[in-house]
Amino acid sequence: MTIYEIITKKKRNAELSTEEINWVTAGYTSGAIPDYQMSALLMAICFSSLSDRETADLTMAMAHSGDMLKPDTGGFNVDKHSTGGVGDKTTLICAPIAAACGVFVPKMSGRGLGHTGGTIDKLESIAGFRTALGYDEFIGNVRKAGLAISGQTGELVPADKKIYALRNATATVDSIPLICSSIMSKKLASGADGIVLDVKVGDGAFMKTVPEAEKLARLMVEVGTRAGRKCSALLTDMSKPLGRTVGNALEVMEAIEALKGNAPKDLHEISVSAAAEMLFTAGKGTAAECISMAEKAISDGSALEKLREMINLQGGDPRVIDDYGFFPKAKTQREIFAEKDGYICGISCEKTGIISMKLGAGRLTKESGIDLSAGIVFEKTVGDYVKKGEKLAVLHTSSECDLAEISEEFRGVFRYGEKQEVPEEKNVIKIIKGY
Repeated sequence: MTIYEIITKKKRNAELSTEEINWVTAGYTSGAIPDYQMSALLMAICFSSLSDRETADLTMAMAHSGDMLKPDTGGFNVDKHSTGGVGDKTTLICAPIAAACGVFVPKMSGRGLGHTGGTIDKLESIAGFRTALGYDEFIGNVRKAGLAISGQTGELVPADKKIYALRNATATVDSIPLICSSIMSKKLASGADGIVLDVKVGDGAFMKTVPEAEKLARLMVEVGTRAGRKCSALLTDMSKPLGRTVGNALEVMEAIEALKGNAPKDLHEISVSAAAEMLFTAGKGTAAECISMAEKAISDGSALEKLREMINLQGGDPRVIDDYGFFPKAKTQREIFAEKDGYICGISCEKTGIISMKLGAGRLTKESGIDLSAGIVFEKTVGDYVKKGEKLAVLHTSSECDLAEISEEFRGVFRYGEKQEVPEEKNVIKIIKGY
């Protein structure tokens, strides 16, 4: 076979065989197939798509391009993955809840890029917290505390690293089969027994509509199930920032508050639902029983203690749990006030994320540095009535940026109305199960 023949076949909307997909993946990873030919194939896939079988084959070929891990924790391991959003600190809440209820959570996370945040960046706002753990230490911590959150360990999915970089440079990112293969290859290579996916939908998510988010979710669940894993997906709302904070240290503080029982309704509902789905996947009870267990882990403080234990094991300062003065504090804070009376009918999630990035909380490229203290704290949210001059939010930054210009831009994220608009969709829109 030749890459020319394979490109031609896919260009004509024909299905590629398992052997052809394996051959292409191995050839591109090794360098035998050049970028320009792989780019042509990716573009052909964007136009012709892939069948569910082709997508599963590509996912497995990518997963097997590097290390295939098998966490030896002595119990059922559940991984949780979010497709990314603004203010999404749910991993820091649902992972300790699941661990407190007897589920092992070996979680490998990434850094933020663009307007979406990364769990690893958030945890590094805790003084001393180590996110680069050797695999033995990583698994050892899971055995001790029930959870560990680390950056990628080992040589996982080198095919995805090369293919994703090429997709990013050739405008071939927005293909649902390619998105599915990228996410699920890493999840399968990480070796968890169960996978819970949080697929964001709305203004601040990659998937803007429920139908396209559901299409991606069902495909990922199908691929995970084909690979022999217990897999499910929650479709969750990202039409406005999640919770009241956006930024790194600010989001960790809000996650801690959530584990103390003080979460805003949207953050609480999504975090508890994700944690309950992790428990259900591990066979801990019925859906209703798992919700009750998750709620109890918050109310009795056991989930908060799991977070404290993880921080301590990974070298972080556990005093942050009780004293937020140990977090990085922004050098400058700018209060934003309402310019008119009215109901807040919308908050642009994507614009909020971009403004947070301009304040220093996000990065334009993988090599960019970030300001761990930077971000936004919302005083008001969708549905609230505000009067002119009332405080809407506070911008935080320690970076050199044009705060006056950013403040003016930030005022544009709010949409006002004379009547209160009731959101049509729930925070958890749908749960899709593969078992």
